[in-house]
Amino acid sequence: MSATAAAPAGATSGTPARRPGVVLAIILITQLMVVLDATVVNIAMPHIQQTLHFSPSSLSWVQNAYALAFGGLLLLGARAGDLLGRRRVFLTGVIVFTLASLLGGLAPNAELLLAARVLQGIGGAVAAPAALTLLMLTFREGPDRMKALGLYSLVSSGGGSVGLVLGGMLTDWASWRWGLFINVPIGIGLVFAARQVLTETAPETGRFDVAGALTSTLGITSLVYGFIRVADAGWTSAEVLAAFAVGVVLLVSFVLIERRVSHPIVPLRLFRSAHRSTSYLTMLLVVGTMFGMFFFLTQYLQGVLELSPLAAGLAFLPLTGLLFASSRIVPRLITRIDSAKLMLTGSTLVALGTLWLTRLDANSTYLANVVGPLVLFGAGAGMIFIPLVGRAISGVAPEDAGAASGMLNVVQQVGGALGLGILVTIFGTASRNSTATIPRGVLVDGVHAAFLGSLTYAVLTLAMIIISVRPWTWGRRVTTEVST
Repeated sequence: MSATAAAPAGATSGTPARRPGVVLAIILITQLMVVLDATVVNIAMPHIQQTLHFSPSSLSWVQNAYALAFGGLLLLGARAGDLLGRRRVFLTGVIVFTLASLLGGLAPNAELLLAARVLQGIGGAVAAPAALTLLMLTFREGPDRMKALGLYSLVSSGGGSVGLVLGGMLTDWASWRWGLFINVPIGIGLVFAARQVLTETAPETGRFDVAGALTSTLGITSLVYGFIRVADAGWTSAEVLAAFAVGVVLLVSFVLIERRVSHPIVPLRLFRSAHRSTSYLTMLLVVGTMFGMFFFLTQYLQGVLELSPLAAGLAFLPLTGLLFASSRIVPRLITRIDSAKLMLTGSTLVALGTLWLTRLDANSTYLANVVGPLVLFGAGAGMIFIPLVGRAISGVAPEDAGAASGMLNVVQQVGGALGLGILVTIFGTASRNSTATIPRGVLVDGVHAAFLGSLTYAVLTLAMIIISVRPWTWGRRVTTEVST
């Protein structure tokens, strides 16, 4: 990574960021730690249930408690970085996350574990947008930032599969508790390193948008809660409908508030850019597809192919390896190939991989029927995520960097919750209507239906990119002609 770093906007020092390579490493490790925690406990769920005596219906809250706090507080965390200083807020988030991980690993009962997961979500919501903002302010737009974004996209998209591998290893070799304990030394190291190399950004002047913070946080939390509860209660339950209604009302109120206040938590000017707005929507669809694939393929590998937790985690290595390769190759390709064409190619590969997964049945094998889809997913996702993240934050003014970073993280979190909520409902309906006489057959029918739902998501993603190619290409051509 080249050391041509930009001085952080508003930094208290006029010198460039010290040791930008170390800064990037801190940001990537933080993002990996936050993303890992969304999946590292998935494979360990049966062990957690047995140890802490969770009921089947309450076990899902080990995952959902984290998702709810993380998704609901992201915009608030991003704005806190703008007003209080990104370095200070970043360190606070990492410290909270680290202490919550220690608390969760030591938890003697279900209630304390769920409380720890909520605290982890709060810490992640504070640290994640600050980390992406620091990346934007450290590296100028151009090749250096694209390389950094390539690695960031690798961590964001591939961290889930790494979490499955790591969760399987720790569960098989030690205990599910080490899926949480492992964050403690990493967090301590991050705090020490960040204090040495991160330069503080000057807090912005202006008042905190309390009304915007409350309506956005409660509105997003309400929507995420609704998506989470769909799997158990169904789309027509009063609880789910009320959550969605409250979420919509609060978010509409949020938009009206943001139009009037002088210092909005999310400046609406971010959405004046057509390619940025389209990038957010596309990201929502892509993450929904990926979350569904991770969740249901994990169920299939353990429930149908009867792989151990470790083997099921290692089964995702083809995808992880290709995502890593993409992070090195795609930033170079973008300098020679239009990024919209790369996204179109990548989305096609993801759709084909999802289509292949719909062919899985009780007689399928890992080598013949699973490796191929993982290869297509890994190659395709790398082509989508890197340019997509670049488009979402390209051209953002320094004073809006925190808001743009927070919005990107919100879209990813809500997209995952939305996708998984819909697909789990499809899975549950198909399982209940299955004519199979053994649990293995019921699982196959449910997973097949869920992958059909994932295919719909993948096709919508492809359609969105196709629609957006012409405006982006035209806009780029016009810009070139004007500059000439």
